[in-house]
Amino acid sequence: IMEVPVEDIQEFKNHPFRVRNDEQMSELVKSVSENGILVPVLVRPHPNGHGYEMISGHRRLHAARIVGLKKIPAIVKEMSDDEAIIKMVDANIQREEILPSEKAFAYKMKLDALKRTAGRPTKENACHNGTHLRSDQELALQVGDSARSIQRYVRLTELVPELLDYVDNKKIGLVMAVDLSYLDEQVQKWVYEYFKENGFLKPVQVEALKNYPCLLYTSDA
Repeated sequence: IMEVPVEDIQEFKNHPFRVRNDEQMSELVKSVSENGILVPVLVRPHPNGHGYEMISGHRRLHAARIVGLKKIPAIVKEMSDDEAIIKMVDANIQREEILPSEKAFAYKMKLDALKRTAGRPTKENACHNGTHLRSDQELALQVGDSARSIQRYVRLTELVPELLDYVDNKKIGLVMAVDLSYLDEQVQKWVYEYFKENGFLKPVQVEALKNYPCLLYTSDA
């Protein structure tokens, strides 16, 4: 454990978990202000050779910056990109409040890392959608979700940001969101505009789009 300058710590690339200025952050800021950082953050030497990359402790780092700390205690550990991804996801995935979009990108990042670290899989251990069953099962055991549920969350990463926000805001359910994720990007944008204007989207409409996506392309609407 060593004291690391706050200004030398950079966020993890494509970090899927948001740092919110909510009530919990206010409590953390108060604690840091009174007691400092009690649990060291985990960082690795930055791949670009300058400073450090945060692995676990983004919320503590944010609180430290608000309070005005110049240095924070950190465990500095050398690790590969895939090791860093796995550590980062593991450290955050058990939070009490995680948005569907956060879980989706976290699962995808860790699943991809597990596939790479496991070596090139064979055709026999692949699912119908190309997701490797061995990695799915391994991740499922680690996070307590089923492999099918993990696959559904990963599909959310194929949604346009506007529709993904609707999923986070509970305007669109997970099942419908997964169905929408198979639509072309432009069609998804049209679906979003329709939803925004009308305030609803029926499952039968989504099913029609899945079966007849060309209808939107030939329509003047």
